Amino acid sequence: MANDTIKITFGMIVLNGEPFLHYNLRSLYPFAHQIIVVEGACPSATEVASADGHSIDGTLRTLQEFKNNYDPEDKLVIVTAEDEGYPNGFWVDKTQMSQAYARRTTGNYLWQIDSDEFYHERDMERLIAFLQEKMPDAVSFPQITFWGGFDYIVDSFYLIRDGAFEYHRLFAWKPGYHYKTHFPPTVVDEQGVDLRRKLWIRACELRKMKIFLYHYSLLFPQQVFSKVRYYKRRNKSNIDSWEQSVYRRLENPFRAHNVYWHIGWLERYQGEHPFAIQLMKKDIQDGKIQVELRDCRDVERLLSNRIYVIATRILRIWAEITAKQPFYFMYRVFSSIQFRIQKLFSTSQEELSSG
Repeated sequence: MANDTIKITFGMIVLNGEPFLHYNLRSLYPFAHQIIVVEGACPSATEVASADGHSIDGTLRTLQEFKNNYDPEDKLVIVTAEDEGYPNGFWVDKTQMSQAYARRTTGNYLWQIDSDEFYHERDMERLIAFLQEKMPDAVSFPQITFWGGFDYIVDSFYLIRDGAFEYHRLFAWKPGYHYKTHFPPTVVDEQGVDLRRKLWIRACELRKMKIFLYHYSLLFPQQVFSKVRYYKRRNKSNIDSWEQSVYRRLENPFRAHNVYWHIGWLERYQGEHPFAIQLMKKDIQDGKIQVELRDCRDVERLLSNRIYVIATRILRIWAEITAKQPFYFMYRVFSSIQFRIQKLFSTSQEELSSG
């Protein structure tokens, strides 16, 4: 399904990508000109990595097995920090990891993807045809986030009002282009111009086409707990309290998203999963792969509560309203003032304490 006009290099950075990794690679393979997987940890992920900077769940073994058994066209390239001259196995940061696959890219499009991000195979075919027709410089995707099980998704003011549902993932790639930053993913051309300042296909356009990024980032307990440890160290946040009170016990169902300082809620998912996820789900049910599943009886009780369902519909409408101008502008002004006051107050408190 890859073709002579559109040659897609998929670039992935991964640490502890199980159980998704094999299924993801299999799903990408028919559409790929090249798949480059950069494995390993940054210093902020030491708590969930081995002493030499690698995954602790067999990710490297899975990559090598895929290379040996499922890569007849030699599309997969595996990169570790040792390959880049770091003998301790640790990468400096995620930007450096992304730059490692960008330097090895031989396609004319670079598609960044995480191990727990999937696309429906039908949408992939449509998108490749779209790329052939429009030849955009950058494409961003609307994402659906799964929470606790295959039948539930999470949404929030952070995702809707703040536009965080939009994931920057696909970039044109030519000689002289450079992967600049991972947060947010940014590619610049030979003149240093951000590709999103050129022909940029926004997530809202793909949403009209019903093309989504299916994000299984909050699906399995072990996966979530690993993310919590990483983000707690990187952001110095109190995210572990969200893990305990919300993800484990669902005590606050209106803070369901892991960016928990924004209102978030759960909904039932009514759509179809990508085939790779359907296969993974069946393999879990058949015991072919072992993974802890969250007991979602509390979610079922919650979504059977008519008041909660009505409340979430109202919240969604309000989030969509506040995402539009001039309401969003007023919200940003208010947030900026609030942040400055809090920062001033914190500084004053520190000065008093030191005095």
